[in-house]
This record gives sequence, structure tokens and C-alpha cells, in this order.
Amino acid sequence: MTITRRGIVGVAAAAGVASALPGPWIRKASAAETIKIGSPSNLTGSQSSIDQPQVNGTKLKLKEINDAGGVLGRQLELVVYDCKSDPTVTATVASQLINQDKVVAGLGLNDSDYVLAVGPIFQKAGVPFVTPGATSPKLPEQIGDTTFLACFGDNVQAAADAEFVLNKLKAKNVYLLRDNGSEYTVLLAKYFDAAFTHGGGKIVLRDDYKSGDRSFTAQITKLKAMSPKPEVLFISAQPDDVGLVVKQMRQAGVTQPIVGGDGYDTPLLVQVGGKGATNVYFSTHAYMAEDGTAPVKKFFAGYKKAYGTVPENAFAALGYDGMGLIADAITRAGSADPAKIREALSVSKGYPGVTGSISYRPGIRVPDKTVTIIEVKSGKLSLGGEVTPSWVSQT
Repeated sequence: MTITRRGIVGVAAAAGVASALPGPWIRKASAAETIKIGSPSNLTGSQSSIDQPQVNGTKLKLKEINDAGGVLGRQLELVVYDCKSDPTVTATVASQLINQDKVVAGLGLNDSDYVLAVGPIFQKAGVPFVTPGATSPKLPEQIGDTTFLACFGDNVQAAADAEFVLNKLKAKNVYLLRDNGSEYTVLLAKYFDAAFTHGGGKIVLRDDYKSGDRSFTAQITKLKAMSPKPEVLFISAQPDDVGLVVKQMRQAGVTQPIVGGDGYDTPLLVQVGGKGATNVYFSTHAYMAEDGTAPVKKFFAGYKKAYGTVPENAFAALGYDGMGLIADAITRAGSADPAKIREALSVSKGYPGVTGSISYRPGIRVPDKTVTIIEVKSGKLSLGGEVTPSWVSQT
């Protein structure tokens, strides 16, 4: 892995922190020799519990590629800046990556609002941008032909959640609570509502809160006053909120299963939620465990060796996959020209990722992938199932 002195200073200044692989991963090379990949990332703030593992996974894959000789005979360089979970900072970082660092591709950010902040800047410059974990299926059409998802869309994971609730939890009546302040949570709730009602279920109460709220007393009071009680709660929440909302629900005596999306795939769920996180289920991109699939086992071991800890969540693997996908596109393009990389990305077929195979259908820059359901028991995560939904909302 190659990071120039300017790159190191840029990371330290912008982020205040920089996660680095141990060992001899910095290769001496002039900036002209490297192929620069920009990584706008929320290393601090409300999104850090998913973005920091993603950056670690990205660096791990980049090191493997560079150790094997790089791409097109050149080393890859990852230019990382902290967006501080602030959309304004995110846009500034994107401009710096394009105009000063001259990156040929971008990879980062796992929330749709932040991708919406950087996407138009990359689009205007004609530089491809891959988001590892921002799951709005609308992003490519909202931004343009330079934007790609390495993950499934929210319509797919919400449909998988709905089928899991109907078929595995055998529930027909659901209480739906959403954070109404973000693109991700609003879309996820909308898609779950559509899929659940399409499958014969009924949403018995819909309620809202806004990310950053520290008390959910009003919502809990309405929920507890319901008669009959809902069988399951679907709560569409951001990573920084999931632990707190689960904890307060349980403290108030709400015992029903709680189901959510990949925003729950953060250590904060158990760290903040504590014992209350039991009987919680969420959709995500892969089951990250030593007894997972063969690709997961290999990634699990490599990550643990590099960082001294197990992968914190599936976003680590998504970062690894996104870096591999871009390197594969550069190889197939035979060029570091952004336009040629974008074209190669658009025709990716069967890229073998840790989180599943990545292919793009003509004109569609969101891959078709299976959804993993995780169950939380006594602070431990276990595999609840793998779902390929039979019906997915397209609107």
C-alpha cells in the first residue's frame, strides 16, 4: 500500500485519526507512479461505527493488491479524509479529492445522504464512485452514470425483512417506527411497508422520531397503549440510534421482537442496548464469523491478523469488496482513465466478493445480492437466515 507524505498529512489533519495496517505496508514511490483512489469516510461522528471498519477493509484489500504487484504495473494509493459525519464537510472533501488529489475513482461512505453530498461532484468530473454500503437503490439515477453500489438496495433488504417477519416470525401485525430525518431510514421504512402489506401483513401503527433524539418516551407510550399489541416492531434507525432505542424499549417493558435494517450492524447495538438487544433481528450483507462462508472465513482471518480484532461488522467486508471491484475494473479497462474505469465497472460480471457476487445488469448500477438476517441472543450475533425475496418494490 502506498500513501505519500502529503496523503498522510491530509488524513491526520482532516480526521484526527488514521487507521493503518501494522507492518511494512508503505512502499517508497513517487506520487506519479501510483493510481489514486479517493476515500471520503466518516471516521468520526455518528457514522463512524460503520465507516471506520469499511476503511479498514478497504486498506486490507489494497495492501493485498499492492503486495501482489499492484494494478497495470503500478501501486494503488488510498487517499482518506474524514468527513466527520457532516454533509458539508463531505462535499468539501469530495472537491479536494477531485481537484487537488486527482483521484481516478472514489470509494467510501455507507449512508445515502453522504453519497448524495459527494456524488454530484464526482459525476461532474466524470470520475466513478462506488459506495460500499449506502443502500438507496435510487442513488445511481439521482446522481448519474458514475455512481455504483457494491451492496444490495434498501428495497431488497426491506423485502427480505418483510418475508422474514411473515414466514419465520409468523407475524401479521407490525408496529413501524422510523427516523424521519434521513434518506436511508425513510426509504427503508417505505419499502418494508410496501413489501409487508403486499405479503398480507398489516402495519397497525406508524410513528416517527428524528435522529439524535435521546428519549423515545412519547413513541413508547403510544405503543404500550395499543390494543391488541403488535406482534413485531420494525424500527428503521441509523447506527448511532439503534442501541438507545432498543434499550429504552426494553426498559419500558416492550418485549416483542425488534427487526431492522443494516443500520443495526454496528457494535453500538449491543454496547448500548445491552441485554435489551436480545430478540433483535436485522438484515445485513454477510454473516461475519469464523464459521461463515469460505470467503468470509478467509477475510475474517486476514482482518484479525491485520488489526488484532475480528471484523466489527459486514461494512468491513463491503470495503474490501469495493476496493477489489475497482481494481478489477482498472485491470479490465487496461487504463487508469476514469471514463474507461467507469465503463468497465458498468459491465462487471460475477466479481467474487466476500459479501456475494457483484454483477450489474445493463443500465442498472445496483447488484442483485442475497440478504443475510442476523439474530441477537444474549449479546451474541448468530445467523438467522439467508433471504432472496420473492417480491421487491420497484418504486
